Amino acid sequence: MEDIPLLKHRLGLKNHLYRFLWSVSWTIFVRPIPRTFCNSWKLFILRFFGAKVASTALVYSSASIYDPRNLIMENGACIGPKVDCYNVDMIHIGVNALISQKTYLCTASHNFHDVAFELITAPITIEDNAWVAADAYIGMGVTVGKNAVVGARSSVFKDVPPNVVVGGNPAKFIKNRY
Repeated sequence: MEDIPLLKHRLGLKNHLYRFLWSVSWTIFVRPIPRTFCNSWKLFILRFFGAKVASTALVYSSASIYDPRNLIMENGACIGPKVDCYNVDMIHIGVNALISQKTYLCTASHNFHDVAFELITAPITIEDNAWVAADAYIGMGVTVGKNAVVGARSSVFKDVPPNVVVGGNPAKFIKNRY
């Protein structure tokens, strides 16, 4: 029984070391690169740390990615400037999906029913051709459907159906896209 906490500690230490090396590498080798310059280098660094990113994906240097092992980006997917990708759980960004500047993708929270506030996680999926506009918040467990648009500064806590425009806090249906 005493080995179990020790094992958790070792796994935790390994994860902390990985995250430290990731943070230092991104800060030194990527952050200084101007905007979209040398995108293939950024993708190489992401892949080296375990991300699954297509060669035509685009990641801005100012983006913050918590854990590359939990990131999948399809062809033409884009993570814009100053996006905060808090991917404790998986984040999947589909073909030609666009995550605009200062958006916060959050796959984790704490269980407020638990006195210890245990960490809880759920994946985020941004499907093909979706657009998450500037400064939006996408919560854990959310899927943004194909061709959907999330308006600027919106807060999304529930799935967004395909082909719709949503906005506000909390995000609500505004209109059909087509």
